[in-house]
Amino acid sequence: MQVPSVLLLALFLLLNIPSSLVRKEHFPCFEQINPRVHQDGDLVIGGFFPLYLMAVKNFTGAEHPHKACNPHQWLHKNYQQVLALMFAVEEINRDPSLLPNTTLGFHIYNNYHSDARTLESSLRWLSGQGQTIPNYSCERQDKSLAIIGGATSALSVQMGTLLELYRFPQMTYGPFDPALSDKVQFPSLYQMAPQDSSLHLGIIQMLMHFDWTWVGLVVTDDMRGEKFLGDIGEEMRKSKACMAFTEKIPVSERRHAESQVGFMPRIIASSAKVIIVHGDTDSLMILRYSQPQIFSIWKVWIITSHWDVTIRPYNHAGDTFYGSLIFSHQTSEIPGFRAFLRTVTPAKYPGDIFLKSFWISAYEYPDEPAKMEREDCSLNASLDILPLHYFDMTMSSLSYLVYNAVYAVAWALHEMFQTRSETRSVRDEEFLVPQPWQLHSSLRNLDFNNTAGAHVVLDEKKNPVAKYDIMNFVMMPNYEEALVKVGQFVPQAPLGQDFTICNKDISSNWIDLKTLQAVCTEHCGFGLRKIAQEGEPICCFDCAQCPEGEISNQRNMDNCMKCPEDQYPNREKDRCLPKVVTFLNTEEPLGLILTCMALSFSLLTLLILILFVKHQDTPIVKANNRILSYTLLISLIFCFLCSLLFIGRPTTVTCLLRQTTFGVVFTMAVSSVLAKTIMVVLAFKATRPGSKIRMWVQPQVYNFLVLICSMIQVILCGIWLGTSPPFLGTDTHSEPGHIIIECKEGSVIAFYCVLSYMGILALGSFMVAFLARNLPDTFNEAKFITFSMLVFCSVWVCFLPTYQSSKGKAMVAMEVFAILASSIGLLVCIFIPKCYVILLRPDRNTSEWLRNKADSRVRNFASGALSRA
Repeated sequence: MQVPSVLLLALFLLLNIPSSLVRKEHFPCFEQINPRVHQDGDLVIGGFFPLYLMAVKNFTGAEHPHKACNPHQWLHKNYQQVLALMFAVEEINRDPSLLPNTTLGFHIYNNYHSDARTLESSLRWLSGQGQTIPNYSCERQDKSLAIIGGATSALSVQMGTLLELYRFPQMTYGPFDPALSDKVQFPSLYQMAPQDSSLHLGIIQMLMHFDWTWVGLVVTDDMRGEKFLGDIGEEMRKSKACMAFTEKIPVSERRHAESQVGFMPRIIASSAKVIIVHGDTDSLMILRYSQPQIFSIWKVWIITSHWDVTIRPYNHAGDTFYGSLIFSHQTSEIPGFRAFLRTVTPAKYPGDIFLKSFWISAYEYPDEPAKMEREDCSLNASLDILPLHYFDMTMSSLSYLVYNAVYAVAWALHEMFQTRSETRSVRDEEFLVPQPWQLHSSLRNLDFNNTAGAHVVLDEKKNPVAKYDIMNFVMMPNYEEALVKVGQFVPQAPLGQDFTICNKDISSNWIDLKTLQAVCTEHCGFGLRKIAQEGEPICCFDCAQCPEGEISNQRNMDNCMKCPEDQYPNREKDRCLPKVVTFLNTEEPLGLILTCMALSFSLLTLLILILFVKHQDTPIVKANNRILSYTLLISLIFCFLCSLLFIGRPTTVTCLLRQTTFGVVFTMAVSSVLAKTIMVVLAFKATRPGSKIRMWVQPQVYNFLVLICSMIQVILCGIWLGTSPPFLGTDTHSEPGHIIIECKEGSVIAFYCVLSYMGILALGSFMVAFLARNLPDTFNEAKFITFSMLVFCSVWVCFLPTYQSSKGKAMVAMEVFAILASSIGLLVCIFIPKCYVILLRPDRNTSEWLRNKADSRVRNFASGALSRA
């Protein structure tokens, strides 16, 4: 269960009570003169290591009751660096092929976390005998050749300022610092550590692996911290990750009092659940002292190589940092080192005051100073039984660099002795003891393999980029702390193989890293896209649904993407589905209804044609040119049937035929109606005595008129097919989830020319029929033609705007409906009244009834004409 940040902060403020109110720490006491450990030899190497913290006045808030002692606190794990130096010296002294007839010795001093204390230790080493006399050595014979020290850049600079005056080679084993590569300022300084220039890239890959985009950053307030901050900040911007906060820790004077600064409450209160820590053990000791003693900080820590997270103050639990992921330098295992550690006891090295103090502090009770004076401590115990936060039997990266530094000095001396032996005179005694400055020529070009077979080079231009093991700081089932390798980062490896991590091996104790949401805002899931929040980092955003027709199949997409033409988004808009191919067919209700209507009315028209043929000699059929009636009925049959070309799966052939066939047969039908209308008018006028119009009232004239009108339409359709014919196409947008197979008109102008020509014929028929509706003919069809043309024109006038606004199958169905409706209008309005007479009122279909009705109509028409006159 996660605790809200505000509650965490409140609990922290309540629990992080000043140390004087919680506990009273008692620090062991060293004599006022700073201690040193030495082993004599023909040549001596100086070693400066941060072994313990000195307590100044404001360190604990009170002076130690004994004036002649300096209260201190052990940094137990750093003592492995001393043992690495001792192990290397013993190996070299036993090796007959390296520095034969010459033994190495060492002087070991503590590095303090103070500029003044560090300079004092350096000056004390230069003066000898524990005296601090500048520019004077109290030793009878100066055997000192080189310094191994500088666990941090700050210590290296402080020591180098003084040692450079005497051109002493300074072998630093702390983190690589580009500032120390300035040979103008530090010509005698050699960095043993590989370059960390790719460390930020490995951390970014880890963030991307776990999809963590909202992290905090803790760095030291120095040049290395600033450079790391700039490097990782640039990569985070490229990877769209953000810094929730940045804390800079002072590094000049490390004291307990500085643990009271307010950065830890800010870390606890931050919404960031992942914290990146960059620094070294010394400079980040404040962070350790700032953690609550009885309260866990529920964060995931990503720690760089030089901070040993297992080191912690007295009475502090380690559970705050359990689950941390640590980028540790890859090192080769030094043969025999672990066995050497098992043999280390105060009895073996009785003159080592550091070892005795370490033993008392580690095995007994470090808060009881009286234990220092007792002799009944476990002098024969072994280091491998100590817990991890006191000592690690595995060689650390810093100890590995110390080991290489000792061998580097030894190989440089060996090379120098070999060169000198070939050139010097036997009587030249000055060459017996080399001077420190004489080592530089050999050190600059030094290149050798250590006892583990690893390549060591001091030329910084050839200095390799560091490789990293990813370690997991865990609590084992037996409640022992351990560092477990869970992955690695090798910058030189091919992309995709450079970063590897095994999620199942990671133990974070209180949270599952796979489900940890280290984000500013919740992820935008599938079907959603990000919308930036104004004035906020890019990691803080709102989520909005994808627009219609677009999907997002990944989390936190900036923009949704459109589906391919043959696919469409699903309802959740997280993937594209294949579209269903569709068209107007008889398997759906609309297509079935239209097909049934077309077949039914074509059959009805055929029956009417048969009826008219059967009664072709009756007056009602003979009137108004029965050949035109037959032509009109046949045209209507084809009008109904041509609508079937629009129903079913379109093909190239049907696309070429459907519009042209429709245009030709409808033109034939409308021209037949026009011919009938003209015939009515001319037939009435031809009844007048001496009228010359009789010659035009011949059946052949009207048949020829129908032929001419139809041929014009055939020519228009031929031009259409010859220039830009209709073609088979698809419509992927009209209906979501469907691909409509349809016929494209090709030339829209040609299509509307065909419709316009039919419209002109229909309008002409309507106007002539309307003018002739009251003419006194026995079987005057003008009224019926007028009404049929009114229906025809109304249908097609309504069709045009509806057709333009329709898409897909609806557009096709609309045209089929217009064809059927206009055809039905012609059929019903012109032929149904005649069928009524033929079938139901045969008495009116006789010559006698027709003569009587004709005489009556003539009289009525004449009387109407006289009255109007």
